Amino acid sequence: MDNETLKALTITRDVSVRDAIATIDRSRRQVALVIDADGRLIATVTDGDVRRGILRGVDLDGPVSQVMHESPTVVREGENDREVRRLIRDRKLQHIPVIDASGRLTDLATVDELFGVAPRDTRVVLMAGGLGTRLRPLTEKIPKPMLPVGGKPLLEQILGVFVDQGFQHISISVNYRKEMVQDHFGDGSKFGVDIDYIEENEPMGTAGALSLLKERPTRPFIVMNGDLLVSLRFDRLLKFHKEMSAIGTMVVREYEYQVPYGVVRADGDLMIGIDEKPTERCYVNGGIYVLSPEALEAVPDGQALDMPTLLTNLKDDKKRVAVFPMSEYWRDIGRIDDLEAARTEFDTIFRK
Repeated sequence: MDNETLKALTITRDVSVRDAIATIDRSRRQVALVIDADGRLIATVTDGDVRRGILRGVDLDGPVSQVMHESPTVVREGENDREVRRLIRDRKLQHIPVIDASGRLTDLATVDELFGVAPRDTRVVLMAGGLGTRLRPLTEKIPKPMLPVGGKPLLEQILGVFVDQGFQHISISVNYRKEMVQDHFGDGSKFGVDIDYIEENEPMGTAGALSLLKERPTRPFIVMNGDLLVSLRFDRLLKFHKEMSAIGTMVVREYEYQVPYGVVRADGDLMIGIDEKPTERCYVNGGIYVLSPEALEAVPDGQALDMPTLLTNLKDDKKRVAVFPMSEYWRDIGRIDDLEAARTEFDTIFRK
């Protein structure tokens, strides 16, 4: 890696978490390297570190030391590539900083450089079989995924996000007016991808439909509701899922709402205080998931099952289920107001 590229990845420990995010976003390597005044490596910060910090409630304007990883795996200059590959493979890493005898950062070894860029063969399952009841009368003659947004059907815009990020294998779950979806997308060749269809004869739910997959995935795969517009980097989601050693990962969003009344705090029969119309925050389901193949063992054949229930069942069975906080653009198109908002926002978000 040349010096200019490496320098662009470096930050100091006094910068804010927000600045670290900007450094990560500017680089396709998905890491910021924390160094001291003498160029010695102190820590690393990845997208996953930041999102775990957000879940803990860290202040994005606070110092990056809140989220940085202070004991990263490193290698010395001159280490042979075979050993570096072994470390990356065994520890499931995407990159390893290279330091000299004094601990100064000299390079960054990456998966892409050591192993080459593998085909993006992660399967994507798009759930597009809903009735679109809340969007009537617009959906009386056309399925919700085919409603126009930005001059194209909504589902085509969703597909375009995955195509732009290199995904090639798409399964689309269809039911209501399925012929319109299948006639438009065909086998996917005109979009540069392979498309097959999960045909639901009756509503199966976001998890139940997975029992109808023609081929069981052999690696973690993405499941996403077919009425979402998002600007998420899906490689970061997949990396997070892998780092967490999870069987399932749910994308979540922070939801803020104001209680329209004064909230009374009490201890037994005594009032402690009153919070006038407080603002509450919580995390809500974002409708995007990653599942490892073994999660499908918990999906019964031919039975309706929604994804929250599947993930809850897995958690109750002592399996690791992770949550991935998302602050990127997200629009759930469930109502007419949402559709109009998506149409208004589309050019600003997706045609920069």
